[in-house]
Amino acid sequence: MTGKTADTLYRNVIGGEVGLIAILGQRNAKYKKSTQGGATFTIRVGPGEKTCYCLGANDERAEGHIRGMTIGGWYGDEITLYPETFVKQGLNRLSLKGAKAFWTMNPDSPYHYIKTEFIDLAAEKGFKAFHFNLDDNLSLEQEFKDNLRKSYTGLWYKRMVEGLWVMAEGVIYDMFDSTTMVVDILPRMVRYWVGMDYGTSNPAAFILAGLGEDNRFYVVDEFYYDSRVVGRQKSPKALSADYTAWIRSRGVIPTRVYLDPSAEGFLLTLWEDRVPNIASAENAVNMGLMLISSLMGQDHFRVHRRCRYTLKELTSYVWDPVAQKRGEDKPLKANDHCMDAVRYIVNSTRTTWMSLGIRLPSRTGGLERAIA
Repeated sequence: MTGKTADTLYRNVIGGEVGLIAILGQRNAKYKKSTQGGATFTIRVGPGEKTCYCLGANDERAEGHIRGMTIGGWYGDEITLYPETFVKQGLNRLSLKGAKAFWTMNPDSPYHYIKTEFIDLAAEKGFKAFHFNLDDNLSLEQEFKDNLRKSYTGLWYKRMVEGLWVMAEGVIYDMFDSTTMVVDILPRMVRYWVGMDYGTSNPAAFILAGLGEDNRFYVVDEFYYDSRVVGRQKSPKALSADYTAWIRSRGVIPTRVYLDPSAEGFLLTLWEDRVPNIASAENAVNMGLMLISSLMGQDHFRVHRRCRYTLKELTSYVWDPVAQKRGEDKPLKANDHCMDAVRYIVNSTRTTWMSLGIRLPSRTGGLERAIA
């Protein structure tokens, strides 16, 4: 049995209130973590037992973990998240007579290798492909399905609710409505955060965002320095000083300052300059895009009119058409500096929005629920 990681496999399939252990009972199903050969899931079948090895398929190196295995059956959870090398190695290991693979997935790009090599060629290769939409899941309550529909918009609605393999194309935040989401007056802010996208030859963008007393996410202000326009690059030390002067002029103390985790040199400079509350941001790109879209779709996203670079990028931030041809959903690396900074904040504060009862999509396509 495989998942994106062994832990996500356990959470999605094995453990929990509706997982296999709950269905089969503790006497008939046991899960054991081990450093010797990985986690195992043992199922009592009649007088004997069957052992499933529980593995993650997180990156290209994972393929080496199943080389040489002799497999009688394979359950793959969220198979579209796996590297192609792992999937093909897994199929090569199904050498026992009658061996079969069963995969589950959410739809992705129509150019994804799972779609082009397996689903589209299912009849030719002797596979079976089953298409479901949200209403086909009879175990979900109608209220939960209604909430799921409200949580997704645009591309993600078509994929997660309608079950369609559609291409990500055009503007990423096509649900952004400038008539309602751009404001001139801000409510009282409950707390503030800053997102930093660091650049020297590329623009540097600092975004001040806040949680309003109306439970909305507000882009409050921005700092933007483009060395190509000005004609002079700034050192990390100079940009650190710029940040300190800028945030002091705004008269706020951010709860956290979230920095691009790849900007290690700038992070060190900020620490040396004793900039408070610095943290590396959560930088899962597509999850961040989905979270921001979900906030917009549920009317929990606002931008102050003075944030002109942010507003410009919101309407020009597009999917990369070349990456789409490779079956990958990636933003085009242009007009993205403010968008990256906003994503760092939203990605890193997701528990805040969940605690307010805002519906957010999980990595498996459902909804994450806040624990009271």
